[in-house]
Amino acid sequence: MGGAIAAIAWQSKLRHYLFFIEEWDIICYFLFQGKGGSKVIIGVPAEIKKGERRVGLMPEGAAELVRLGHTVLVEKGAGLQGGFADGLYIDAGAGIAPDARAVFGRSGLIVKVKEPLPLEYGLLRPGQALFTFLHLASNPGLAGALAGAGVSALAYETLEDAGGLPLLAPMSEIAGRMAPLMGAFYLQAPRGGSGVFAAGAVGVAQARCLILGAGTAGANAARVASAIGMDTSVLNITREGLRRIDETFSGRIKTLLLTEAALLRALREADVVIGAALVPGARTPVLITRPMLGTMKRGSVLVDISIDQGGTADTSRPTTLDEPVYEVDGIIHYCVANMPSAYPRTSTQALANATLPYVKALAESGVEAGVEKSAPLRSALNVYRGKVVHPALARSLGAEPANINGLVSTKPF
Repeated sequence: MGGAIAAIAWQSKLRHYLFFIEEWDIICYFLFQGKGGSKVIIGVPAEIKKGERRVGLMPEGAAELVRLGHTVLVEKGAGLQGGFADGLYIDAGAGIAPDARAVFGRSGLIVKVKEPLPLEYGLLRPGQALFTFLHLASNPGLAGALAGAGVSALAYETLEDAGGLPLLAPMSEIAGRMAPLMGAFYLQAPRGGSGVFAAGAVGVAQARCLILGAGTAGANAARVASAIGMDTSVLNITREGLRRIDETFSGRIKTLLLTEAALLRALREADVVIGAALVPGARTPVLITRPMLGTMKRGSVLVDISIDQGGTADTSRPTTLDEPVYEVDGIIHYCVANMPSAYPRTSTQALANATLPYVKALAESGVEAGVEKSAPLRSALNVYRGKVVHPALARSLGAEPANINGLVSTKPF
């Protein structure tokens, strides 16, 4: 015990004098915590997607993983835009890596927020596990890259637990609550909108908001749209989702079954349309065709939350927070693929709190044993060492899913 305390004190003094030496934190970590006791090296790279400000793991999560005997490597500056300085990770026992290559090269489990971009494909290696948002149904190129790299890719958005989507839900809540605010903002005439004020005025009708989908994103969009005074309607394919909306809001929000006739009528009247449809693992169904778009009022706004999975409109394409909108047929399209990143502090906390139990489970068990004993982890597995294994994803990509029954783990990673 005395020797361990002395070693920690020595490390602290050296860090004080050598703080600015390249890769010092990695060296210290492996000397004092990684050597002999580390079970898995968990890497947290900085996000490089344009406008992405979130980080995959908070310092508190790093501390929990270190207490379990794992090594955590965080890329230098990865948490800064979310309000998490490198020093907080160091205090939690994590190492700070100088760049993404160091993180990917040393880590068996990579924890991210958004999908790898082409610049990162070459950093992936066989046998590595990747845990992040993937949205592969709308990105077959990435699915092929992950299969070719031989990684085990687990997607936040397909992980199901107790009948829900616990890792998608917090981001859907934030994106859903943002959507009416973005719609109301772009209704302003100087922004190209129709000039209709969301909340109306005495003697003047408020804006009409149409929400497609009654899941987590749709319900949260309905909450905020109604709260800011919009005349709000929700269309959904099943009665169960509509019943939940009706009960939650005591009938204040109109609910309609989603049929082509009902959709056409609602589109003609809407000032803001919010696309919030979801089929877990699969491409979002296209609900608004180009001819349907032509029936909408000029200056109306389409906020397509579902753009990560392909979008709810024929005319939807991904945009960024730096350039969030474009116009088609007089309709403003807001199709930002990472809406919650506009509020990185809140969204990082919400996401990392939700993912941490599953990160711990993966680190403790490894992919193979994890998916055998955990139905949620099994549902998250999209690509396993060269094969697409998620059934809905495989169907979306025109392939047959590989069978993952009988996988046995001999080591975590």
